Amino acid sequence: MRKKKEKEVITYKKHHYVIIVFLSIFSLIMMYPMGWTMMTAFKTNADIRLNRTKFFPREWSIDGFITAFEKAPIEKWFINSVFVTVVVTVAVIITSTLIGYVFAKYEFKGKKALFLLLLATMMIPGQVTMIPRYLLVQNLHLFNTKWALVVPNLIGVFSVYLAKQFIEDVPNSLCEAAKMDGAGPFRIYWSVILPNIKPAIGSIGIFTAMRQWNDYLNPLLMLNDIDRMTLPLGLVMFDSQRSVDLSATMAVATMIMLPMILIFLMFQKQFIKGLTMSGIK
Repeated sequence: MRKKKEKEVITYKKHHYVIIVFLSIFSLIMMYPMGWTMMTAFKTNADIRLNRTKFFPREWSIDGFITAFEKAPIEKWFINSVFVTVVVTVAVIITSTLIGYVFAKYEFKGKKALFLLLLATMMIPGQVTMIPRYLLVQNLHLFNTKWALVVPNLIGVFSVYLAKQFIEDVPNSLCEAAKMDGAGPFRIYWSVILPNIKPAIGSIGIFTAMRQWNDYLNPLLMLNDIDRMTLPLGLVMFDSQRSVDLSATMAVATMIMLPMILIFLMFQKQFIKGLTMSGIK
């Protein structure tokens, strides 16, 4: 019996090491393009032309970053991206948790049909709603403003679904106890529901922030002025004007990637916990 257990332990360790090696190799393959982009941002254009496939620069240089800031309004693009991403992320967290709270803890006529209709909208490709969104922004007189990127994205259906699944697991006894203490619906939402669904909030926040930060199509449709562009759209415009300056283009691309990498590193525990718990559901 003891030998059998020892064999099982050895077999488990071997499988464990194989999985670690496989995931490490796969991670390196996936991360290589990002690493190459960052390293290219610190190369000179001469170095890039001579050694395109070389990973590390022969001579470290920040000329690409200097050129990017001199030739394009990077600061304005960055501020625009931060504003839109923060406002949309906060709005989606609030709206999705509120709507999820209503669907999870309240009973009303047509609840199931309404929720199914809400989920059905996830099946519609974003390209189908481009024209309606464009007309909506035009009718609201928001075209060519930052709010044109905010208003159509105030609610995320997937975020509502994720929030509802987590809120359903919050014991009803906690809500009933809060009611007995005189708490109203919003007080229960703020003091009971939100503290118990932090993993869901972290997952919703990261998903929304990444989608909004990397969004290219909506800014392309809704914005005209260069100073009002976000970083992804600005990068394409910058690259089209200075296609030979690959170092500067990679510098802008690096500035787009770094904030999302930092956000993920800061909130990765909540993100992984949220994905794990939603997978268990």
